[in-house]
Order: sequence, then structure tokens, then C-alpha cells
Amino acid sequence: MTLSEKPKLAIIDADIITYRVGFASEDVDEAICLARVTQLVHEIVFDDLKCDDYKAYITGRGNFRNEIAVTEPYKGNRKDAKKPVHYEAIRNHLQRLGAELVEGQEADDAVAIEATKTGGWIVSIDKDLDQVAGWHYNFVKHEEYYVTEEEGLRNLFTQVLTGDRIDNIIGLKGIGPKKAEKLLKDCTTAKEYYDACLKAYDGNQLRVDENLGLLWLRRTPNQTCPHLSTLLDVSGQSST
Repeated sequence: MTLSEKPKLAIIDADIITYRVGFASEDVDEAICLARVTQLVHEIVFDDLKCDDYKAYITGRGNFRNEIAVTEPYKGNRKDAKKPVHYEAIRNHLQRLGAELVEGQEADDAVAIEATKTGGWIVSIDKDLDQVAGWHYNFVKHEEYYVTEEEGLRNLFTQVLTGDRIDNIIGLKGIGPKKAEKLLKDCTTAKEYYDACLKAYDGNQLRVDENLGLLWLRRTPNQTCPHLSTLLDVSGQSST
């Protein structure tokens, strides 16, 4: 597929739909909420993106990142987070619409794996997926954009520096996106990005590798990153 060709498959991070529609439907009956879910999926796939088909993923039990997190528990700040009133009903409904429940990893990983394999649209509003090369669609902003391999690397390593407050991933104190951009501005290869992060962390390889392991999205099933300092290349793939 060339850059001028748009995909015909939409690959949806259905966790986002669960929360977006769920919190917007707290004051309506379950049936109305589920109808909104169906409508949104169809609007994204068939009206907005003009796709022929879609795949969707929901996060189930277990997450390999829980064993990687050392500095702070992965998503440890979400233990008491409120869920939408119709949370379980929406998840069950999405599965009836064809969404797959994934276990041992997150919906983001499943989306990244499928997008790497098929080149379909990555449908989400989560910036974590901007590390994956290909066509993206932000269905809230109705924004289409393309991420190159190098842009994907830059997005990933930017998060290594800044961390991710939502997922309780601790970055460098005082480093936001603008300072991270300055630190990474001369990098083009994965090794250069990695070395720049290592320098920013004063040589603390354990912290750099921890953040990479937490932020990295799988590109193939059951993929792991046992030697993060040497695994990543410009293609965004990891080797063993």
C-alpha cells in the first residue's frame, strides 16, 4: 500500500469507545447507550473512513507490563478510578459487534499488531499509538494523519523522557514535550534516540529500559523486549 492509498480496514481501540460513550451516557437507559455504541462504530468505519470492514479490541485480564514496572506500579494510580455506569454492558455489546477481548496485554498492543500486519487504519485518540507507523484516525477530532517510521520512534522516545501520567509511568522531572524535543532533535536512528535518553537519565539504563518496556507496543504476538538497549531499529520492529 502506498501513502496515497487509504486503508479499507479500520482497527479500533474499543477501550476508548467504552469510556467515551459510557461517560456520555450515564443518564440514559442501557439500551440507548448501546445504540450509541453501535452508531459510533458504524459512523467511524463506514461513514468517516469509508472502510469495508473493521476489527476492534478490548483489554481483558493480565498485562505483561505489570512485571516490568519497578519505579511505580503500572497504572497504579487507577485503582479507584470510576467506571461508566454501563461499563460491562458496553464491553459485552462491543464483543457482540465483533470486538475481541485480549488477555495478557492491552487493546493498544492488539491494535498495533494488527496494524503492522495489515496496514489498516489505527482508530484511537490515545497518543501511545502514535509510535506505530501508518494511517491514524482520531475519531473525536475527525482527524486523519500518517505517522512515518521515524516519527513513530520520536514519539516513543519522547514518552520515555516525559513519562505518562495517565499510566503512572514516571519520566524525568521537569521534562515536558518541548524539552524532550530539544533533547531528541538531532536523532534519526533508534540507537541515537536511545543514547540521547540514556544521557538525559544520567546513564541510568535501568530507568530507560523500564520506561521503554512499559511504553513499547507489540508489533507481533507475544513479543517481548529483553534487551531494550539494542532491540529497536528504525523500522520500529524489535529483534531477539
